[in-house]
Amino acid sequence: MKLVLLRGYNFFYFSTFAMFLSFLPLYFAEKGFSASKIGLILGTGSIVGVFSQPLWGMISDRFKTVKVVLLLLLAASLGLGVWLFSNSYMPAAFVLTAAMYFVLMPADPLTESMNYRLAEKTGVSFGSIRMYGALGYAVASYIIGYVGDHYGMGSFMYMYAAYAAVTFLLCVLLPETPATGKPVALRDMLPFLKDKRTVQFLLLVLLIAIPHRMNDGYVGLYVKSLGGGVGMVGQAWFVMTLAEVAAFALIHRFIKPGRELKVISIASGFYVLRFALSAWWDTPAAVVGLQLFQGLSFVLFYAASIQYLYTLIPEQWKATGQTILAMLLFGISSIISSALGGWLFDWIGGQALYACMAVLSLIGMCCSLFVQGTVNQMKRIRPS
Repeated sequence: MKLVLLRGYNFFYFSTFAMFLSFLPLYFAEKGFSASKIGLILGTGSIVGVFSQPLWGMISDRFKTVKVVLLLLLAASLGLGVWLFSNSYMPAAFVLTAAMYFVLMPADPLTESMNYRLAEKTGVSFGSIRMYGALGYAVASYIIGYVGDHYGMGSFMYMYAAYAAVTFLLCVLLPETPATGKPVALRDMLPFLKDKRTVQFLLLVLLIAIPHRMNDGYVGLYVKSLGGGVGMVGQAWFVMTLAEVAAFALIHRFIKPGRELKVISIASGFYVLRFALSAWWDTPAAVVGLQLFQGLSFVLFYAASIQYLYTLIPEQWKATGQTILAMLLFGISSIISSALGGWLFDWIGGQALYACMAVLSLIGMCCSLFVQGTVNQMKRIRPS
């Protein structure tokens, strides 16, 4: 029963997440906001998210509870989200989006912590629980797109309220998960952060993540600008998420120890192909189909990055290292991609934006090859 509730919670929590991350830009566009204004709103929200995630993590550690903090965040996001999806004024949208990033985004790492600890306690794999979150994201994307096409974006408020309310109720029924993590002092991390390999790797991750997050933020607006409806946007996210699920199930076969940087280079190459074809085949159906590359680009990049990070950082600091990686992948890169992507979308259009994303990915691929060569040279000079 405990596992059924946890899987159900993941399904609905990530459905709520899909509604906020994937469809909010479309909602703003429908209300007449330009792409650059949408980028400003989302970029500011991302800045808030970068600081709010560790803050709520510390609160959870301080009071030794994950569930109570999650309930607080979910209750706040329910009220704020309903208000946000019924709003059409720029100043209010700006404040409400920042508030949502403050309460909804920190629920993600706390949810992952709860998943991991309850999986350990019940003797099942983390993946067997987390896959229900990915399925929820995919199914919700399709449903939201379909309903949005048939009933208009005024229906978004009701759908968000339904998903968020079920998520909250399921969380109420879940058992408590004590937070037992011990904070790492910054002075202990300094040798890791000063290591040349670490600096090169983190900068490389940031560079490759920027065009990836541009796609996350603007694929919906691009599909719509090409003549697609809200339903096609939902299909794009449905395809993208299912590709992730399939790739994560098989990824362990392709990333061998010591080959992580090579895999990152290959993933960058798939990003180049994905974004270049999106710019060239400028039809909504083609852009939706090209989201299948999510498995060969993002999943390879993400899994190889985590595996390589673990070769650089001591065992006892892996959780902290992964937090740093997540802040780059989903925090700092989002700030840059939201603001820059929105400005470029307004200035040169969606097709040219995707061409720029292909160029950025190509630079990332070249840099990954350079980092790989540097690391190999260091190994020859100083064998491990």
